[in-house]
Amino acid sequence: MTKTQGISPLSHKKRRFAILTDIHGNIFALEKALEIIDNHPDVDQLICLGDLFALGSSPQKVLERLQALDNCVFIRGNHDRYLVERIWEYDRPTIEGMDPDDPVCIGIIADEKWTAEQLGQAGTDFVRSMRLSYFEHINGTYVEFTHAWFGRDDMPPTLEEARQWRNHASRRHPNSNRYVLVHGHTHLPRQEFIGNLNVYCQGSTGLPFDEDQRGAVAFLTISPDDVQWEVERFEYDVDAAIRHMEEVQPPFYKNLANTLRYAGVHNDLDS
Repeated sequence: MTKTQGISPLSHKKRRFAILTDIHGNIFALEKALEIIDNHPDVDQLICLGDLFALGSSPQKVLERLQALDNCVFIRGNHDRYLVERIWEYDRPTIEGMDPDDPVCIGIIADEKWTAEQLGQAGTDFVRSMRLSYFEHINGTYVEFTHAWFGRDDMPPTLEEARQWRNHASRRHPNSNRYVLVHGHTHLPRQEFIGNLNVYCQGSTGLPFDEDQRGAVAFLTISPDDVQWEVERFEYDVDAAIRHMEEVQPPFYKNLANTLRYAGVHNDLDS
């Protein structure tokens, strides 16, 4: 796996990033998100923060669409990691501290296996090529992108951990005067500040948890005097995504269809 990578420093007067995260095999949301990004010609770099394929009904189509992108940095998420680790082959596999005997855990593990089968070797190779994180140093601003957190891709940093990250980054990059950390994973919007530290999460492109069905694309603009964070929530054909989920019927599909329907975690297996 490629570890933290980036470029430093940059002398652009302004640098603009477009950010996707937590697509989760939702080709309907992804296509709309990319259409929105295409309508922003001032984007310098596209960033994808991981969890691309599992827990959705169209992993192969998502893979093909992402493979066709130019100028995109792909960062590995925990669900991407599960695919290459073949977590379903573990003895009593679990994820994120769940009880291995919990039917929800069993359903998610089965979905990971199904997703890997849909993606084949091309998907495995794609995930193996993804980065753990990515950074740039731009006109005195140090910005880093991760899925969740370093060495812990299934839990994002607390604000105190982010502050410690800033202090460590300031020792490594003493010419920086602002620090920006952007993560995914939670499927929930986040915007927090401590002094010269900004921490952002846009939510999710394909599987939001904030009771708002709309997907999310973020734009981060760094200029010499300012950091701008914009989240564009977009409508897409959620009904088509739910119908496709019910037609394909991947493991755990009832729960996933309800998550799309209500934009929140719904783990009632009898629904």
